[in-house]
Amino acid sequence: MSSKKVTGVGGIFMKCKDPSAMNKWYENHLGLKSNGYGVLFEFRNSDDPEQKEHLQLGTFKEDTTYFEPSTKDFMINFRVEHLESLLEELKASGIQQIGETMRESYGLFAHIMDPEGNKIELWQPFHVEHEKMVENETNH
Repeated sequence: MSSKKVTGVGGIFMKCKDPSAMNKWYENHLGLKSNGYGVLFEFRNSDDPEQKEHLQLGTFKEDTTYFEPSTKDFMINFRVEHLESLLEELKASGIQQIGETMRESYGLFAHIMDPEGNKIELWQPFHVEHEKMVENETNH
């Protein structure tokens, strides 16, 4: 078994009737600036202070199918190391992956379900590409 699986929270995603209005509410009342997907929090990795990390508070339309097969109104994204080996460990424990592993320019993504039907997103970030994406979003 690997010693370190989850390295942090990458995002908290919630369903909303009107994501744009929700983003504006968070900005107007709590001072949280939206990046179009919700609110992005930046912090430093405690093991490597030169490494920037991000947590996305993401707002999705309430009729999104992205959280399926879960019927819950939220989903948590965990940052992980070595996604493929973690998925093998989970499978050996009887936890099945939901769908296929997705590859984006900024990382690998996979989904599992917890025992109470909450969909969990596992994300192995490609730090350099993710940082470029964040910089592009904040410069527009």
